Amino acid sequence: MAAPWAHRYAQRTKCAKSSIIRELLKVTQRPEVISFAGGLPAPEVFPVEKFKEACNKVLTEKPQFALQYGPTEGYRPLREFIVQQMARYGILAGVDNVLITSGSQQALDLIAKLLINRGDRLLVESPTYLGALQAFDLMGAEYVTVPIDDRGLNTDYLEAALRSGPKFMYILPNFQNPGGVTLSEDRRRELVLLSDKYGIPIIEDDPYGQLRYEGEHKTPLVVLDRTNLQRDDGYTLGNVIYLSTFSKLLAPGLRVAWIVAPPDVIARLSQIKQSTDLHTSTFTQMVTYEVARDGFLDEHVKLIRSVYSERKDAMMKALTDYFPEEVTWTHPHGGLFLWVTLPTGINTRKLLDQALLNDVAFVPGDPFFPDGDKGSHMRLNFSNATPEMIREGIRRLSIAVAHELEHVGAQMEYA
Repeated sequence: MAAPWAHRYAQRTKCAKSSIIRELLKVTQRPEVISFAGGLPAPEVFPVEKFKEACNKVLTEKPQFALQYGPTEGYRPLREFIVQQMARYGILAGVDNVLITSGSQQALDLIAKLLINRGDRLLVESPTYLGALQAFDLMGAEYVTVPIDDRGLNTDYLEAALRSGPKFMYILPNFQNPGGVTLSEDRRRELVLLSDKYGIPIIEDDPYGQLRYEGEHKTPLVVLDRTNLQRDDGYTLGNVIYLSTFSKLLAPGLRVAWIVAPPDVIARLSQIKQSTDLHTSTFTQMVTYEVARDGFLDEHVKLIRSVYSERKDAMMKALTDYFPEEVTWTHPHGGLFLWVTLPTGINTRKLLDQALLNDVAFVPGDPFFPDGDKGSHMRLNFSNATPEMIREGIRRLSIAVAHELEHVGAQMEYA
């Protein structure tokens, strides 16, 4: 007789939720569906030949290391490479400040396990990244939210939220997921000063920072934390833990990302990682290093920027051409997403059903809000479709939007 598993599940699993994005990926595998749902990089820009060369080199020259267990902290040459890359953006760290993780999602999971007790309040943007909410929910987190606008986190509301004493702030300052907006320089400075004033640390999640298509680079929060507060001790006493990844720069299938934090935090995170997976794949780390080194990553990022910038512009033009005037959207300067706001009364879950009938997909906005959608929103991804597919997909989506607007209008007239 099968074991009655349901009553054996741990209490924390009651907080676990499935990602609508993961579920949508099953539907969007159909070739006739144009998907703006997942945050998928364009597979045609994956440096396949470079990966073939790197795999061959690693297995020819260092198979005894590549196929063996490795240190939890990660492959040292890759960590040194990351330190050098970050220094160009003013992030001064040493190798002992870097922990390699199996994707950014594991980084969030490790941080959640390290910092969150059940019932702890966290400050997050509203809306915010769904994957972070999944990791934090599982640890029993509660939330204080601060809205975003076209200049990122609205710091006018921040101090009041900080007075409630959140455990930490989780912030995506560059081309935010899902909003596509970037935190302005003045708000970054205000955020860091308030972080210090109230003693509330920041988790700075920066997966898209190098994918800027227009405008000027903005100073990382971790740099402002050091310079504005006159700290010259690098990562010894910083208020900011910084996260980034190779998923959007090389390939998400690598599952290679990193955390930068003070050494004592890295030591604690490493202990937790040991109980999770011992270490990130040595082979994958070595291949990532061989691909990225000697200037290749810099040149490859230029290609990605060119391709994605064209696709972003194609989506913006198609939205202007096909969508009704009462629909608005953000104007991202980089990243992979833009955020669409529809008239009040539109249920984007129902809109998704209608869109799928027209063979086009997106992500409804409500899962990105810890306390439910504050309006009618959807997230659109522009990186994983050609400009021609984007235009056709937005045309199909506009038909679904028109259908729902007509339906809501009829209901209001009837009422």
